[in-house]
Amino acid sequence: MTEQTENPKGSRRNGLIAAIGLGIVFGMIGMAYASVPLYRIFCQVTGYGGTTQRAQSAGIEVLDQTIKVRFDANVSPGVNWDFRPNQREVELRIGETRQVGYTAHNNSTRTVTGTATFNVTPQSAGAYFNKIECFCFTEQTLEPGETADMPIVFFIDPDIVKSEELKDIDTLTLSYTFFPVDEPKPVAQSDVNADVTRTIQ
Repeated sequence: MTEQTENPKGSRRNGLIAAIGLGIVFGMIGMAYASVPLYRIFCQVTGYGGTTQRAQSAGIEVLDQTIKVRFDANVSPGVNWDFRPNQREVELRIGETRQVGYTAHNNSTRTVTGTATFNVTPQSAGAYFNKIECFCFTEQTLEPGETADMPIVFFIDPDIVKSEELKDIDTLTLSYTFFPVDEPKPVAQSDVNADVTRTIQ
């Protein structure tokens, strides 16, 4: 009866294959979690999907050529607000800095926090739509019955006139949609009976 001996090379090979397999699995999980913020950054940098750009200051060059900007407002279920632009449309010179605003009113009997997504159409124009100030940069909270003015300061990058795709476009549409912000989980507080909890609103 012969005794079988382990092959150390085979064991090392199997261990290496297992380690590589685990690395691939964890790498795919990490990429899945990173894909959303990476996609958001990609959109902000390139203007893909009509995503506007964020500017630190006003543009320097202002052209004689004008362009119209229309404003659209929407709310998703869970945000019981009246939300509308103060002006439906403005005409401005390309490169000119302009301030406009939206108004939101909370119709509900509870405090609601929302965050706004936005896009520009035509979508390829998003790369040229620069916002210096916008309510979409932060979460917005309205108390029951509260009304808030929400300003936007923006300009259209003069490089838009160099785009073959957009050279015949004379109107852009900036659209916002408010979505509810996930509320924190209720805080449980012990009462007379430890099994009874109440939610702190």
